Amino acid sequence: MSVKWLPAPELRVGIVVSKKVGKAVARNKVKRRLREILRRLHLPQAHLLVIAHPEAREAGFAELFQDVVRALRKSGLIQ
Repeated sequence: MSVKWLPAPELRVGIVVSKKVGKAVARNKVKRRLREILRRLHLPQAHLLVIAHPEAREAGFAELFQDVVRALRKSGLIQ
């Protein structure tokens, strides 16, 4: 999971899940999970880009949640 962000007056999120992750069903499942994870985190105001890697296809919700939090901490958006 990769995260890129810029400070902004409002929260805007873009989610990128390439065809390397899998077919449409798998990509949509990953996107739905990422949207729910980001909704639960109550993020600060920023323009945020979340890029899923192919390993996200096999990850469960809890594992994906930890990966997103780890990526957000690494990028400096949250503590």
